[in-house]
Amino acid sequence: MSHGADSVKSIFFALGANAVIAVSKLAAAAITGSGSMRAESVHSLADCGNQLLLLLGIKHAKRPPSPDYPLGFGKAIYFWSFIVALMLFSMGSLYSIYEGIHKLRNPQLLSYPYVAVGVLLFSIIAESVSMWGCLREVNKERRGRSLMRWFRETRQSELLVVFGEDLAALLGLGFAMIAVVLTMITGNPLYDALGSIVIGVLLLVIALMIGIEVQALLIGQSVEPEQRAQMLEFLQKRKEIDQVFNLLTLQLGKDVMVAIKAKMAAMDSAEALVKAINRCEADLKQAFPQILWLFFEPDLED
Repeated sequence: MSHGADSVKSIFFALGANAVIAVSKLAAAAITGSGSMRAESVHSLADCGNQLLLLLGIKHAKRPPSPDYPLGFGKAIYFWSFIVALMLFSMGSLYSIYEGIHKLRNPQLLSYPYVAVGVLLFSIIAESVSMWGCLREVNKERRGRSLMRWFRETRQSELLVVFGEDLAALLGLGFAMIAVVLTMITGNPLYDALGSIVIGVLLLVIALMIGIEVQALLIGQSVEPEQRAQMLEFLQKRKEIDQVFNLLTLQLGKDVMVAIKAKMAAMDSAEALVKAINRCEADLKQAFPQILWLFFEPDLED
């Protein structure tokens, strides 16, 4: 897995954009009384909190190993990413659906609808800048894969979360714009209420998708399939190794743990065997710098 992608940069892009957008949406919601706009403002405020949680997770993940946590704290970023998915579900999705249902029961005409349209246009531009910053980092590690395949295979949970949030925000803004414009044209506040519900359902779907991917990382996923295949190919080409019986990998944040069971080539002595294993380990770590823990078990049969 390539870690050339700078997820911290993407998080700051998103944080700056969402902070500005949240303030403008809150003002527009207060002026216009739009339920869709109110739902969008809560969504943006929740996103700001989410980005701060991701930064906290990255900081915690950098702590060094300790006797109680011998493999380090790298998976802390997965925990905080999962919390962000829960917040996106609760503060974003459920509130938006609640606001839409409330507006259905108590319809309210929009005041100053052009203010809402102006704020939504500004928000779309700002959120597009945030998405541009995120996609620039995503493309550094996508390696020709589709965005959906990258989403399913990436082990950078914080980048996955930012991408999901930006996607939800842009789609939500689009639905909010449609709802406000239809309400302006028809004079029927039903469209504004339905827009809020649609935004909530959209956030629900994306939150569940993020949660499923991060849950897999929390349980304990291997490195990306392509990365594992490259490691296996590297080991199979070594003259010191006759056969690789098993290769286990575990992604721990930005670090990786690797366990190898292999049949070694015939050696003259135990000392020669140990030196051969040490060479393999050193070269493997050099080829794959993200490997922090490496366990090598020589054996005669699988």
